Amino acid sequence: MTALTGTIDIWFEKLGIAIRDIHKSFSIFGFEVYFYGVIIAAAVLAGLFVATRVAKKTGQDPENYLELVIFCIIFGVIGARLYYVIFAWDDFRNDLVQVFNIRGGGLAIYGAVIAGVLTAVIYCKKKKLNTLLVLDTACCGLITGQMLGRWSNFVNMEAFGGYTEAFTAMRLNTAKLTANMFSGYTGPIITADGVDYIQVHPTFLYESLWSLGVLLLLLFMTKRKKFDGQIFLLYLTGYGLGRFWIEGLRTDQLKIGHTNLAVSQLLSGALVIAGIAVLAVMLKKTKAKAAAAAEGAAADTAADAETTAELISPAESGNSENTPPEV
Repeated sequence: MTALTGTIDIWFEKLGIAIRDIHKSFSIFGFEVYFYGVIIAAAVLAGLFVATRVAKKTGQDPENYLELVIFCIIFGVIGARLYYVIFAWDDFRNDLVQVFNIRGGGLAIYGAVIAGVLTAVIYCKKKKLNTLLVLDTACCGLITGQMLGRWSNFVNMEAFGGYTEAFTAMRLNTAKLTANMFSGYTGPIITADGVDYIQVHPTFLYESLWSLGVLLLLLFMTKRKKFDGQIFLLYLTGYGLGRFWIEGLRTDQLKIGHTNLAVSQLLSGALVIAGIAVLAVMLKKTKAKAAAAAEGAAADTAADAETTAELISPAESGNSENTPPEV
């Protein structure tokens, strides 16, 4: 068997997985194509596939989602960039041209989610569609895209957590990391075979697996939901809960001003609280409506039975008078 050559760039030492010579891009006819972009494109297509499948099963027109996804991509990228720039303003204030340099990195998923939801709401108003039903369907595609899209962080060797000794610990070749990516790490440097590594939480993997769990929950509940909007609320609550935990592990958090408050962690916590509260209120209202409808149906049944009895009773009375006596 031929021995592996090249430097190990990503190493899950405790799992026995070593990946050598990571390349972040490849060239086609002299044009550089980034794996990051390829993975994001694949994630969008996968999300669209899931959304259209859910739409078919719930009696909607899948064509609406083919159109909607185009607008969501455009405004989602803008939202993701704005979110990042706003909370990393010190990196751009002296060089505003870099605000438009998306290829240099700096997109925040929450910005894309916020922009995507607003885009979907406006689209539904224009097309006169059931907004809550569309959000229920679209979020199944969204979480699919998030699940797969996180692997773009893997090939870029970014968005990782702090030092850990957990069995999932991921070692990254420091020579492949930029100064900005490396700056938030406070753990030890581990040297193996002459190569320096940092050993961190693979937060991309945590979020991808968590998103898979949320996706399965949403698909399971789609046919069992009590009201339109319930699946979307479950998405906000489920994703927010996982992101709150994972964001606390990351070393590249966007902070509010010059504080130590991680904006995405605070937003995640707010989404969880709001999602649970609204779900509880809506489920209570739905249960009350169902109970009222059941009482109304029972009252109608009783009234019908009473009316029937009144109609039958005189006839029975008349028949009894004309019945000949027994001999």
